[in-house]
Amino acid sequence: MPIVVDIDVMLARRKMSVGELADRVGITPANLAVLKNGRAKAVRFSTLAALCEVLTCQPGDLLRWEAEEAEVAAGAEDVADAEDAAGADETVGAPGE
Repeated sequence: MPIVVDIDVMLARRKMSVGELADRVGITPANLAVLKNGRAKAVRFSTLAALCEVLTCQPGDLLRWEAEEAEVAAGAEDVADAEDAAGADETVGAPGE
């Protein structure tokens, strides 16, 4: 999944346990584990706000986007195909060469 959840990182920085965070945010440890392990399909803004308040951080400290390897490889193939179709096999030099 291209969205990576870094709750573990913030927990380590704050020296806080999963159980303590769950209690302070007001969600079950099981639901926090689902979110923490990246298995959640959605997160409420109110939950995200509570996590940020308790951990004194920004949403970007908890969530980040990371390209999937399969998407990156497919994108590289598409570029190569487009270059081949455009005649990119010719050497291109500086202007005037």
